[in-house]
Amino acid sequence: MGTITTTDGTEIFYKDWGSGQPIVFSHGWPLSADDWDTQMLFFLQHGYRVIAHDRRGHGRSTQTSDGHDMDHYADDLAAVIAHLDVRDAVHVGHSTGGGEVVRYLARHGESRVAKAVLISSVPPLMVQTDANPGGLPKSVFDDLQAQLAAGRSEFYRALPSGPFYGFNRPGAKSSEAIIENWWRQGMMGGAKAHYDGIVAFSQTDFTEDLKKITVPVLVMHGDDDQIVPYADAGPLSAKLVQNGTLKTYQGFPHGMPTTEAETINADLLAFVQS
Repeated sequence: MGTITTTDGTEIFYKDWGSGQPIVFSHGWPLSADDWDTQMLFFLQHGYRVIAHDRRGHGRSTQTSDGHDMDHYADDLAAVIAHLDVRDAVHVGHSTGGGEVVRYLARHGESRVAKAVLISSVPPLMVQTDANPGGLPKSVFDDLQAQLAAGRSEFYRALPSGPFYGFNRPGAKSSEAIIENWWRQGMMGGAKAHYDGIVAFSQTDFTEDLKKITVPVLVMHGDDDQIVPYADAGPLSAKLVQNGTLKTYQGFPHGMPTTEAETINADLLAFVQS
């Protein structure tokens, strides 16, 4: 089992498989590196080195009381990258992980990075403000915290059963195995980290971070994303980075790396090879 210990004593779990150009995956809330299984096996079979870590308070990493903010997330990622001496990497972030990647690039620079991919990602800013009128009201995220505090296990069954994978849409074919795996990953992590993480992913403004990014960035977003609504996320991020490409997926849900893995993996591979 691979782990590193950060400067504040947090133990971060990571996976590091294969050789070749490294692809580094940052997972969504409240999941773990396991959420990238399909992508990691796919790219491993295509000759790449694949790396993914469990964010602090998530999965097999330390259930710390604090540090559940984007600066710490980015610093933890940088610590893993430095420990493994990763260079020429393609960073891929899903949802909250997209925010982690953006903050990492802005905070730690691009010297070790070749490209980046943001999938169904939270930047530029999820919450509604005067400057971001298209965002979601803060009450939406307050309600998520209230549901988590009232009964995390039930909450973690309801979210993947409905909006996360679009299983609540007419004609959608639900998968109990996918729902149970989401629940399993969520319940492995710490309630405090997940509670605080809702603030981190919803209220962090990545606008200035995005403007600093010069490496090629592929922004992938489904237009039926019920978790991170498309219009206030993907198109805006693609415009703010200096070298961005937006790829829109008609009818795809927030969790499209899992439910639409064949399509997402093929497009990821094309971008990495381009």
